[in-house]
Amino acid sequence: MAQSVWGYDSDNGPERWHENYPMAKGEKQSPIEINSKDVQHDSSLAPWHASYDPGAAKTILNNGRTCRVVFDDTFDRSVLRGGPLTGAYRLRQLHLHWGSSDDHGSEHVIDGVKYAAELHMVHWNPKHGNFAGALKQPDGVAVVGIFLKVGNTPKPEMKRILEEIDNIKTKGKEAPFLHFDPSILFPKSRDYWTYHGSFTTPPCEECITWILLREPIEVSPDQMAKLRSLSKNDENEPANPLVDNWRPPQPLKGRVVRASFK
Repeated sequence: MAQSVWGYDSDNGPERWHENYPMAKGEKQSPIEINSKDVQHDSSLAPWHASYDPGAAKTILNNGRTCRVVFDDTFDRSVLRGGPLTGAYRLRQLHLHWGSSDDHGSEHVIDGVKYAAELHMVHWNPKHGNFAGALKQPDGVAVVGIFLKVGNTPKPEMKRILEEIDNIKTKGKEAPFLHFDPSILFPKSRDYWTYHGSFTTPPCEECITWILLREPIEVSPDQMAKLRSLSKNDENEPANPLVDNWRPPQPLKGRVVRASFK
């Protein structure tokens, strides 16, 4: 498997990532399956809060593996605090993982349930100097994970991201994405699970405090279809749908998942 071409197909997918990225077989890998019966309620877990500056949103892109929105993180303008975190973490990007049909697509699995998609908001700890430095530290990165389920009362907030998809249909396409406050994507409930894990894409660095929100947000079948209309090929190649860009659950290896709720 060539270094530059990891992906989600049988020849370059999650089962083979460790060949080039040995950390993928590490002790604290993500995602995981969360089983309620094994979760520890921790009354000392504080509420988390985000203060995001809509002016920090910059671009939206299709990199052939996901749809990503990039934010300006040169100073503390959009930050996440509280919960299991110490200090403020800067929002850098958000991206999605989704399936080829509505019954799978999320990376984390809750009591056997897979959602249609999972949104990740990636933040880093500026005490480590820069993003590259944060990747090398166990408290370097915090990711808020939000599940997407398909329903009849979709969240209008996802519309903004999905409207732009026509501009980034093929791999390598990027478009301006300005004045967007990602906190509109949060569900009503602030309940969360937290555990220490990794990026779910190579090199799978184990630097992440995960904050997984218990309550999913709803998207419509049309909105999911829009996401699945992206292509993982360049515009001069035949369209190849970008779907099933999720990593399956990894072994827990003794880690404890804590919950902010009973």
